[in-house]
Amino acid sequence: MSQSSLKFGTSGLRGLAVELEGQAARRYTAAFLRHMQGLGQLGGGKLFLGRDFRQSSPAIAKDCAAAIVEFGLEAVDCGTIPTPALAYHAMAAGCGAIMITGSHIPSDRNGLKFYVPSGEISKADEAGILAALTDEAVPDSSRPLSDEASAAVERYVDRFATLLPSGTLAGMRIGVFEHSTVARDLLTRILRLAGAATVSLGRTDTFVAVDTEAFGDAVFAPLQGWIASEKLDAIVSADGDGDRPLLMDGDGAFVRGDVLGLLAARFLGARTVVTPVTSNSAIERTCFFANVIRTKVGSPFVVAAMEQHHDGVVGFEANGGTFVGDGIAVDGQPLTPLPTRDAVLPLLCALGLAARQCRRVDEIVAELPLQHAIADRLQDVPGERSGDFLKRLEADREFAEAFFAPHGIAGLSTIDGLQFRTQSGDMVHFRASGNAPELRCYVEGSSPEVAQSLLNWAMAAAAKQVR
Repeated sequence: MSQSSLKFGTSGLRGLAVELEGQAARRYTAAFLRHMQGLGQLGGGKLFLGRDFRQSSPAIAKDCAAAIVEFGLEAVDCGTIPTPALAYHAMAAGCGAIMITGSHIPSDRNGLKFYVPSGEISKADEAGILAALTDEAVPDSSRPLSDEASAAVERYVDRFATLLPSGTLAGMRIGVFEHSTVARDLLTRILRLAGAATVSLGRTDTFVAVDTEAFGDAVFAPLQGWIASEKLDAIVSADGDGDRPLLMDGDGAFVRGDVLGLLAARFLGARTVVTPVTSNSAIERTCFFANVIRTKVGSPFVVAAMEQHHDGVVGFEANGGTFVGDGIAVDGQPLTPLPTRDAVLPLLCALGLAARQCRRVDEIVAELPLQHAIADRLQDVPGERSGDFLKRLEADREFAEAFFAPHGIAGLSTIDGLQFRTQSGDMVHFRASGNAPELRCYVEGSSPEVAQSLLNWAMAAAAKQVR
C-alpha cells in the first residue's frame, strides 16, 4: 500500500482525505470485515455506517458501503450522526459499524473509526485489520443502502431520558455552539427535553475543525461575548463527530475535559475511574472514587482497562470524552454500558450535578483540589521530528537537564510520551499526537499564572527543537 499518511492513531485510522477516498477506504473496510469474520463477529448480517459533515465524508462512506456489499453484508446508512450514537445503535443490533470522521483534525484529513459488535476495536484488532489488508481492488456498488438514521437517533435520545428526567434543567439558559458538529441538533433536543432553554450559536454549513482542547483557537473567540449578550448559564458544544465535549461556564471560563469527565463520574456514582496519564493529576486527591487507574493516551487503552472492572466503572479522557462501563445506575435505573467516547453524556452530567446541588458549574469546579492545567500543540510537526525530540529528551540526561534548566526535574513518567515533574511540583508533559502531525504539550501549575508561564516556556523551548 502506498498511502503513507494513513495510519492508526489514538482513535481509528486517519490520514489525508484524498488518500483515503476510493480504493483505500474500500480495502481497509474489506480488511476490517475479514478480521471480524476471523473472530466470528459477523453476526447480524449488517454493518452500520455514520459520518461527519466533512466534504469528503459522503464519498468515503460510499466506498465503505461498496466493500460491505461486496462482502455479502447489508450496508446500513445512519447518516450524519455522533459517533457514540452510531456505536450504541450498532451494538444494540449485535453488529459492527464504521464512522467516517476526522474528528477534530484539519478538514483536509479524514478517517475511519471501526466498531465490532461489543464496541470499539482494540489495539489487537488494529493489528488484525492491518494483517488482513491486501492490494486487491474492491469493485463499486450501485446497490442502495438501508436507512436507519432516525432509529439510531431515537435510540440515542432515549438513552438520556432517565439520566436527566423532564424538568431537571428548568430555569437554565444554555447556548449550543453548533458550528459543524454532528451533535448540534441532538444536543439542543436533549437539553430541551431536560427542561433547559437553548440558544443556537455559530451554526455553519462549512466544516470547521474544532479541537475542544485548544481553548486559544480563534474559533472560540466569540463564546465569552455570547455568555453576556445572551444571558447564558453555560455554552455547550462538541467536536466534529460528537465524542469530545466543550463546556464554558456562566462566568465565561472553559471547563477542561478531564474536569468534565471527573464531574460525570461523580454524577454517575462511579467506584472506579479509568483515565489517561494526561488527565489532571489531582483526580486522585478528590477521594471521590475507590480506584483511579491511569493508562496511555487513546480510547483503546481506556476501554481495555475498563474491561477489568465491573464495580461501577466510568472512563474518561483528558478531552472529556466519557465511557460507561459495568455497574452504573442513576436513581436506581441501570445505565447501559457504552464503552466509547461520548460528548453529550459528560455535558448532561455536569449540568445535572449543578441542578442537583442548586449551584453553578463554576462553583462546583472551584471546590475541586485541581492543579491549574492547560494545553496547546505545535502544528505541522512531522512525527519523526517529534519522535527524535522525545527520544533525546528521555535518553540524554545532560540534554534534558539543560532543556529544563529554568525549572529543574524532580521526576519523570513515561506511560505515554514524557511527563516531567519540576522541582516546584508543577508538570510539563510532551507527547506526539497519534492523529495529526502535531507535538502536544500539557502543563499543570500551582496557579493560572504559573501554568500559563510554564506552557509559554515549554512551547517555545520545544519549537526550537522541532522546527
